[in-house]
Amino acid sequence: MKGLRLLLAVTAVVVALVVQVTLFPHVAWHGIVPNLCLLVVVAAALTVEAPFALVLGFAAGLTLDLAPPADHVAGRWALAMTIAAFLAARVRQDQKPTALAVVGTVAAASFVATSVFALSGVLLQDPDMSVAGLLEVVLVAVVWDVLLTPFVLPPLMKLFARLSPQWAAS
Repeated sequence: MKGLRLLLAVTAVVVALVVQVTLFPHVAWHGIVPNLCLLVVVAAALTVEAPFALVLGFAAGLTLDLAPPADHVAGRWALAMTIAAFLAARVRQDQKPTALAVVGTVAAASFVATSVFALSGVLLQDPDMSVAGLLEVVLVAVVWDVLLTPFVLPPLMKLFARLSPQWAAS
């Protein structure tokens, strides 16, 4: 079962990444696209054990860092997604999260991950990042991610729960 879960997680991250970098730029708002990889990580964090979710968050972030058209210092998304996975894993406390808790978790994880990514860009003097543009980037990213939550998280959470019944929230 663990191998199948790993295969599902890797496949979900790859599909999310491909959709995110190929299709979503066509619906971008000021260059900001929904973060499907983040949604995969949050679904895993709400469904399976925390260490798996943290590793998945790091791997998903690293793929975002290295996937074209990445033009930033590698590691920024890896850090942001790992922190988001940790935050989302803390929400699940041996009980199934409600729909409101799931949406709130996505909003919080999106806010934190996007903020960490943007602030690390400012600290590393990324020419594309400015303090003035941070608020818009974070706000639009949260709205995108929350809008996609009802379509992405329920099926992913069911799949992860089916493959990890001993860790799935009851």
